[in-house]
Amino acid sequence: MDGFNLYKENYFRKQIVLVFILFLSFFSTHAQNEIERKKLFDNDWKFFLGDTPEAKGNDFNDASWRKLDLPHDWSIEGKVNPKNPTKGAGGYFPAGIGWYRKTFQAPDAWKNEKIAIYFEGVYMNSEIFINGKSLGVHPYGYTSFRYDLTPYLNFGKENVIAVQVDNSQHVNSRWYSGSGIYRHVWMVVTNPVHVAQWGTSISTPVVSAKKASVLVKTMVKNETKSTQSVVVKTTLWNKNSKTTGKAQVQIKIPANSEKEIAQTIYVSNPLLWTPETPHLYQAQIQVLKDKKVLDDTKTSFGIRSIKFTAENGFQLNGKTVKINGGCVHHDNGCLGAAAFDRAEERKVELLKAGGFNAVRTSHNPPSEAFLDACDRLGLLVMDESFDCWKVGKNNNDYSKYFNQWWQRDLDAMVLRDHNHPSVFMWSIGNEVPERGKPEAVKTATMLIDALKKMDNTRPVTSAVVENGKDWTIMDSLMAVHDVAGYNYHLNSAPDDHKQVPSRMIVHTESYPKDAFVNWKLVQENNYVIGDFVWTAIDYLGEAGIGRTYYSGETPGENWDNDMFPIHAAYCGDIDLIGWRKPISHYRSMLYNTKEKLYMAVREPAPEPLEIKETWWSVYPTWESWTWPGFEGRNIDVEVYSKYPKVKLYLDNKLIGEKATTREQQFKATFTVPYSSGELKAVGVENNKEMESTLLQTSGDATKMKLTADRKEILANGQDLSYITIEIKDKDGILQPNATNRLHFKIDGPGVIAGVDNANIKDTDPYVSDTRNAWKGKVLVVIKSTHDVGDITLTVSSPTLEEKAINIKTVTK
Repeated sequence: MDGFNLYKENYFRKQIVLVFILFLSFFSTHAQNEIERKKLFDNDWKFFLGDTPEAKGNDFNDASWRKLDLPHDWSIEGKVNPKNPTKGAGGYFPAGIGWYRKTFQAPDAWKNEKIAIYFEGVYMNSEIFINGKSLGVHPYGYTSFRYDLTPYLNFGKENVIAVQVDNSQHVNSRWYSGSGIYRHVWMVVTNPVHVAQWGTSISTPVVSAKKASVLVKTMVKNETKSTQSVVVKTTLWNKNSKTTGKAQVQIKIPANSEKEIAQTIYVSNPLLWTPETPHLYQAQIQVLKDKKVLDDTKTSFGIRSIKFTAENGFQLNGKTVKINGGCVHHDNGCLGAAAFDRAEERKVELLKAGGFNAVRTSHNPPSEAFLDACDRLGLLVMDESFDCWKVGKNNNDYSKYFNQWWQRDLDAMVLRDHNHPSVFMWSIGNEVPERGKPEAVKTATMLIDALKKMDNTRPVTSAVVENGKDWTIMDSLMAVHDVAGYNYHLNSAPDDHKQVPSRMIVHTESYPKDAFVNWKLVQENNYVIGDFVWTAIDYLGEAGIGRTYYSGETPGENWDNDMFPIHAAYCGDIDLIGWRKPISHYRSMLYNTKEKLYMAVREPAPEPLEIKETWWSVYPTWESWTWPGFEGRNIDVEVYSKYPKVKLYLDNKLIGEKATTREQQFKATFTVPYSSGELKAVGVENNKEMESTLLQTSGDATKMKLTADRKEILANGQDLSYITIEIKDKDGILQPNATNRLHFKIDGPGVIAGVDNANIKDTDPYVSDTRNAWKGKVLVVIKSTHDVGDITLTVSSPTLEEKAINIKTVTK
């Protein structure tokens, strides 16, 4: 090769290398901006249960404190005890005061940036310190907040964040609240010219199958001492990372001020968001100066239209949708209040699998991870702010803080959540004690006016319950809402409609046993948009709600009475380990077409006792044909069916045939003298047997089956695998009466985060390496560490075969 050609080849090689380096530099710079803007701050905290005010200072020695990662709920780690101050309302769990500390470096590169710390949720009465300086207090345990750290940081040196959490004043909640920094914490690093916190508002004013307008409002903040001229560039991306629209505008922002700009971008042939097709888009907003990116944010949103009228009810994208909703509290069963992303996602999966298309976040704003999952998986959300206003329900509840904090907490909910397409309604309250009085109307109007200034695209409701007086006394309160929320009063809807034809109604709470009558009212009346049952999932606290009991036992379900050892509510369609109760299958069958046949057996009572029901209960019914000691006694078998008729067989011998049409509420009950064997229900249509379902008598428990919902999880210290353990006989049939004591051993990069069996009377700790089975089942939740590898969970019991399951932890 001659010298010129050699020179030319080397030259072009250098150019290729230079271009590649610039390419990597460009993307690494953008990746760095993206990472630095909002960095998860959950790892390597120190925790102490008790009050040590000196812990706020940098010189405090926390070497003996417990090391942990967030999210963290210290209440669930304790033992339920009737002496605990949370009482039955809080599930008899411990509470108190706790301190958290974290030491971190503030690099010199941050000197010209704005630094903030963002807490998604701390229960409750938190005070945050940076290097000994108090940044402020935040009483409400369910709203997000942040503080500017910039003036107080020691750049190039160590800094200490300290957090005092005071959950010592009781009773402050009517349900289990948990205690601690139970949601994520983030460090936010931005250029002094940046998109403000919650400064992006995305709506879709015009939506059709061919075209949609996307209105993007952006609040840009200038925290410098001079006027800044910047370009705001907005790009819309679809799920395939393809650009679907762009807009940009140049603006000038005076020193130490902020300016909102509005951009309308049109999207052709949009993919619309619905619960069945939850299509999402992303809005990337960049703030540029002299072509340099100062800030870069991404916000997910959905393209959909919502409309509410008394004539057509709730319409999503022009189609009427009937709401089959469930109320949920925020706890995650054996994990307590800790809002791990996977736990929040699984909750949404359970709701979807249970046939629900909507959820009410009773009675507080949920976690961001929960709303993200609702967006992604397709679940409509009624986002609720408060359980009470100025008049409280307990001595130390939110009413103590309402006057001073309602505006900030309402802002936090609406500004944080209003870009979520799943959020289709706001709720400002629940059964407020002042309902029926003029002051309730005044407060509601104040809240609604403030909310509408932030978001006028969704209707506002609140849940109203009768207060023992004339129901019509609530008319003035309902009139100021867009949609009237009825608690346990849907039977009055037809008469109310005659009096107020323009009123739209949503049943914000209902008794589980009233599923059919409420479904019928929803179907037959367009002005009734739907029903939310209390509740979709069992929850900790409010001890005794939904219980049944034997004659002679303490009656009722009043959690103000001592119901111990009951420490949870059993009114959910789904229990604490995720098992769908028979009422779940029945309700889903009413509203959906996925299930058409289901069978369960009403629990027989030992003579001469009777099983007594309560307001929120349904009769205890089980997927079991194993009732030793009841041989020859009549037992009722329930079959739920969308077929015109059903047949019931015992050991292939016909017991009977019954209609299961709407007239029979899609139910048939057969009384069968109990004997062991195989029970089979068959759906019949046009005299043809279409499908069947079986229940078989189980033998003695001999083995276990372990099933993981996910066998591969992320090694990020937060991901979870839910492992269901079923105790079975030699033929693999579930032994529904098994109560074996199980022991758990874990090896590899994981820990046991919680154990449960759904028995609300079982007072064993939820964080443990052992648990009794109940109804033949146990749940173990495994949490990853930060290491990659194989986790092995080994389960043993003295009379059962030992069993193990492997879970792999991986990087992204």
